Amino acid sequence: MSTVNGGISFWFAQEGTPAPREPLPGDTTADVCIVGGGYTGLWTAYYLKKAVPFLNITVLEAKFCGYGASGRNGGWLYNGIAGRDRYAGLHGHDAAVRLQQAMNATVTEVLDVCETEKIDADQHRGGVLEVALSPAQLVRLKEFHATETAFGETDRELYGARETAERIRVTGAVASSWSPHGARLHPVKLVTGLAAAVEALGVTIHESTPVTEIKPKHAVTPYGTVRAPYILRCTEGFTASLAGQRRTWLPMNSSMIATEPLSDAQWDALGWAGGEALGDMAHAYMYAQRTADGRIALGGRGVPYRYGSKTDNDGRTQPQTIEALREILVRFFPQLAGVGIDHAWSGVLGVPRDWCATVTLDRSTGLGWAGGYVGSGVATANLAARTLRDLIQQDSGQSGPTDLTSLPWVNHKVRKWEPEPLRWLAVHAMYTALRTADHRESTAPTTATDKIAVLANHLSGR
Repeated sequence: MSTVNGGISFWFAQEGTPAPREPLPGDTTADVCIVGGGYTGLWTAYYLKKAVPFLNITVLEAKFCGYGASGRNGGWLYNGIAGRDRYAGLHGHDAAVRLQQAMNATVTEVLDVCETEKIDADQHRGGVLEVALSPAQLVRLKEFHATETAFGETDRELYGARETAERIRVTGAVASSWSPHGARLHPVKLVTGLAAAVEALGVTIHESTPVTEIKPKHAVTPYGTVRAPYILRCTEGFTASLAGQRRTWLPMNSSMIATEPLSDAQWDALGWAGGEALGDMAHAYMYAQRTADGRIALGGRGVPYRYGSKTDNDGRTQPQTIEALREILVRFFPQLAGVGIDHAWSGVLGVPRDWCATVTLDRSTGLGWAGGYVGSGVATANLAARTLRDLIQQDSGQSGPTDLTSLPWVNHKVRKWEPEPLRWLAVHAMYTALRTADHRESTAPTTATDKIAVLANHLSGR
């Protein structure tokens, strides 16, 4: 069986690309202009329009809604947020706990909106199970579990080998940590349903309209300029394509495979009846879900970064990456050694220099942005959107500060990435080191995290 490689993603192959919306017809004005038709941009439009129905909101999308990470991700709606521990160091433990509590609630918020708006995204709340496969991973898992509990997640559960196997029979798993704050979903069904809900509210979406430059009160495109008091950049891994933003967020590649549908007998052998999202404690970690149509969709880092912050065109990934992901699949589930891989694809996620997600509104210019999710954007984008809504309402005098505007990730500043070739060398060296560390830990009985990984994480700022 041949594997489809690219074509945006398996999710789009299932659903088909949507009928194209009209590009921007020329110069125009709006109250709020949102650049980017992914989760962040669409959620922001949704919450702003719900809060202030008379607002004239325009969304500009370079390709079509969901073309970026929102249509290519692993479908993990979960409570992880990039940078929480750093925010605890900068603003105190209690501030970071509030951020984590907001993320916990965000999982429920997204599911509730799907129900309200009748968006069927194959959502299933089975939580997130993260497994340990070596002595060193076991130590990290226990530390991770203790840390999450200390940040208020007291409903998290720690399992031994037997309890882990009762949920999912991962070969070699010695322990796991399960969080109820997670759900599996179909990324494209969510983004297309959300786009339809936004349009039904009266928001204008222009597709095939790349924004080449953002400046105060102006979003510049080849077809005209949108002038608005607020211009919001919601472009995540594609931010580097904007003028002056090449070093703002690094576009990190992540790749995925989707198996052929498994038989009932295969699923009985694997367990996984609870539909949990599945991850591990490796340094170059994996993520997977049991899809609604009975496949395993599994992802991880392939070639992590393209020189000059370049991004792909159609999601095509390298053959060696497909094989590496298949090896992870078979290592976890050896009985699937002969299973067919129907689809492989890749996408980019946004990585700030300090690996911290942020939400910002510059009140002096009206420029705002949100992102840098480092792969945890399915839920984080929703919290970011609600925060942008509150920041704009506060700035325009429609409301005062809220619980969301006081969270520690608001208006966080971070330095830019190094120029080339330094960032290409650094990123590739980091992931080579992390993979080396994973290999050494899997073949050695030591419980200590490999020193190569410790050094790589320290130098990278993770």
